[in-house]
Amino acid sequence: MTTAMAAPPKAEMPPALLAELSAWAQQYAHDAGAGLRDALATADSEKLALQADLDEAQAARDHAQSMAEERDEEIQRLTAELRNARQIATDALVGKAKDQLAIDGKDAQLVDLRQQLERNVTATAAESDARLQAQMDLIGATTERDNLMAELKDLQTKLDTSRTERSALRAELEALRSRK
Repeated sequence: MTTAMAAPPKAEMPPALLAELSAWAQQYAHDAGAGLRDALATADSEKLALQADLDEAQAARDHAQSMAEERDEEIQRLTAELRNARQIATDALVGKAKDQLAIDGKDAQLVDLRQQLERNVTATAAESDARLQAQMDLIGATTERDNLMAELKDLQTKLDTSRTERSALRAELEALRSRK
């Protein structure tokens, strides 16, 4: 016996069932994806809102960064100006200190010169007094000399007169003696 086995029937779905099944699968996929689509639409909306917030935050950050850079430049400029002002103030203080030292030195020189001048005036006054005294002594001595010279002349005149008188008296005495 050979019996041939009959070939099993092909498992084919009827086209109407396939069409129904396909419609059902599509409807199911559509219904199943509706929540995801809504969630995706909400997420897209939130994403757009977040992107707008991000853009706004980036714009604010860029503005803040720009302001910070401007402030940094201003700080650097002010720091340089402050450094220059400090240098100028330091130079002014040093100059003032030098001037004060020079003034103090000049004051000390003036005090020294004043003392020298006072010593010179005192010495000159003493020398002048000594000269005046010497001149007065000289004038006194000259006057006394002149007086003595005048007295000497007077005495010489008297002596000469006395001698002349004596000679005359001698001559008279001789004449009287010769008469006797």
